Amino acid sequence: MRFGGQVSILMFVFGLLMGISAWGGEDRNLGSWPQFHGVNRDNISTETGLLKKWPENGPPLLWTYDACGVGFSGVSVAEGMIFTAGDFDAEEKLIALNGVGELVWKVSNGGTWTGPYPGARTTPTYSDGVVYHMNPMGRIAAFRAKTGEEVWHVDLQSTFGAQAGTWAMAENLTIEGDRLFCLPGGDKALVAALDKHTGATIWTNADLKETAAYCSPVLATYKGVRLLIALTQKSVIGVDVATGKLRWSYPHPNRNDQNVTTPIFRDGYVFVSSGHSAGGRLLQINDAVDGVKELWWNQTVDNCHGGVILFNDCLYGSACRSGGKGFFCVDLLSGNVRYRDNKTGKLSLTYADGMLYGLSQQGEMFLIAPGKDQMEIVSHFQATHESDELAFAHPVVCGGRLYVRHAGRLYVFGIGG
Repeated sequence: MRFGGQVSILMFVFGLLMGISAWGGEDRNLGSWPQFHGVNRDNISTETGLLKKWPENGPPLLWTYDACGVGFSGVSVAEGMIFTAGDFDAEEKLIALNGVGELVWKVSNGGTWTGPYPGARTTPTYSDGVVYHMNPMGRIAAFRAKTGEEVWHVDLQSTFGAQAGTWAMAENLTIEGDRLFCLPGGDKALVAALDKHTGATIWTNADLKETAAYCSPVLATYKGVRLLIALTQKSVIGVDVATGKLRWSYPHPNRNDQNVTTPIFRDGYVFVSSGHSAGGRLLQINDAVDGVKELWWNQTVDNCHGGVILFNDCLYGSACRSGGKGFFCVDLLSGNVRYRDNKTGKLSLTYADGMLYGLSQQGEMFLIAPGKDQMEIVSHFQATHESDELAFAHPVVCGGRLYVRHAGRLYVFGIGG
């Protein structure tokens, strides 16, 4: 008995060291990436000690999950689980995987989108043991993270008069404290705050008679005012998080009403960008937080949906049409293009440990050193199987892993140093 007890203790300690839980062989040391673009929605990972160069054929592939369904949903990581979404015939479903790629649960969140580019759009958002998700028709639902049990749901079309755009509804939900924020873009609410525990409406704002685009908002504080900053189909808006008051708006038109890229905030400056020659512009919020002025507009900085990252006072992203479909580096305050490079084509980006990770629409992965005067492609490899479907989901770096979603599959690579 004494010997057996010692063995049990050793096995328990070994299990802790390996980060393996008794719950379905789950790897508990996955880190945290609870929503689209991470904790602060700036798409910047706090990971360190990552590989600075990959082997010729890429970093080791840890596992793949081949049944993600149709769509472009990214991944979120929390509670030792990985969450994504996809379409399965007529149902859109949320998927929860453990750390070794085994299915924990799969539940429905309403119907699917059958219009242009069919498939799931949004990445699940995790908060306090619950996963929140919006399907392409505006059904928002809350599910218990451990079991997938639905807690509540709200239909934005029937509740607020929301209307799906040409490419459906594609906003990634924003949560802070006890509130969930969304942009129905309907006649009853352009913006709404819901109780994240019940789905009950806390406030709405319909002052600006515009419809929602496909933008995922960012939260920021300036001069003591907490703001939700987002793009509608025609404007940039700043909404008071506490009251729902529209503090300011500024025109940001797009001939295709395709305002997708999440705004970037720093020290009272707001950068927004849209594709198809709409360009990028920098705004400055005034001290009263009730208006903005434009500092610059550059038509060639037209990121469509791959994301722009602010690092070292420079904006890094990919142009859609103007100036070529390539990588750019732009000075934040002046708007001057420091350089362009068309070797990669359009990329979806994330940032970690001093490096940019870029996924091409054909599934090629790039590791980029983002200099101020030139880009250096340190490594690249074909991360996904060949497919006619375009890779639109943004890559994720979390827990020493690189997550890539493409054509119904999730690929997980080990990139820890």
